[in-house]
Amino acid sequence: MRHLKILRYVDEVARTGSIRKAAERLAVTASAVNRRIMDLEEELGADLFERKPRGVRLTAAGEVFVRYLREQAGDVERMKSQIEDLRGLKRGTVRIACSQALAYDFLPREIAAFRARYPYVTFEVRVADHDRAMAELEAFAVDLVAVYRPSFHASFRPLMTVEQRLVALMPDDHPLAAKKTLRLRDCADHPVALADRTLGGRQLVDAACARTGVTLRIVAESNSFEMLRGLVRRDRVISFQIEIGADVSPDATPGVVARPLDPRDVPPAPLVLGQLRSRNLPIPAAVFAEQLVRAIEGMRV
Repeated sequence: MRHLKILRYVDEVARTGSIRKAAERLAVTASAVNRRIMDLEEELGADLFERKPRGVRLTAAGEVFVRYLREQAGDVERMKSQIEDLRGLKRGTVRIACSQALAYDFLPREIAAFRARYPYVTFEVRVADHDRAMAELEAFAVDLVAVYRPSFHASFRPLMTVEQRLVALMPDDHPLAAKKTLRLRDCADHPVALADRTLGGRQLVDAACARTGVTLRIVAESNSFEMLRGLVRRDRVISFQIEIGADVSPDATPGVVARPLDPRDVPPAPLVLGQLRSRNLPIPAAVFAEQLVRAIEGMRV
């Protein structure tokens, strides 16, 4: 598919903002990339890039062209995977962006189960906050997103939604571990470690504190759930996580327990799996999405 090569050249130059950097990633010469793009511009009768001393920038025509080719990329991948299916190989790549809460146990478990059935399928997983994940989806960098509390996007098509409670993680011998359910005010007298403000769980906690008048004793903040989980174990603090990310089994997080927060203080919020509304998913991504829908459906109470 030689005609696809030039489209890849254009896409890579658009992503890097540099013909030289794109050429390095593509393992070709910069002059070859520039020549192919110039030939395409001549064929289209419009410049796709504005050449500058330090890089390039998409023109208005370039923006239209790049969006078009990224929209078509999904259809090309779908066609290629259908051809592979006819050969019985079940090859392809699933590209997904997910919230950190799914990256610890849920998504690795689902990927392992999927690859047990389709060992030739590969995965590209990007862990991101909900805004970044949606941006990756709209830029056609991923096929699917599985995120907590996504913002509204008219182009987004939810495939499955499940409500998730917020839980408090703490050492198993913590004074609050004896309680089955916690009020937010119960946590106020103990040191807490919170996710940073870009993450959905932290935003819920901040909103709940503002509404209830509770002030938490924050001793650490991080954009890494692994760091927060480590602080719970090592520094005996309380941290917060949504249910799907709170694997406190002995094998996963020894010595740590999870206790749900009272919904009167922190109401549940949606975990959403979805895709772009106008996009046809490649077959591997579509089949994996069906598996995730079943898995998330099984989480409903």
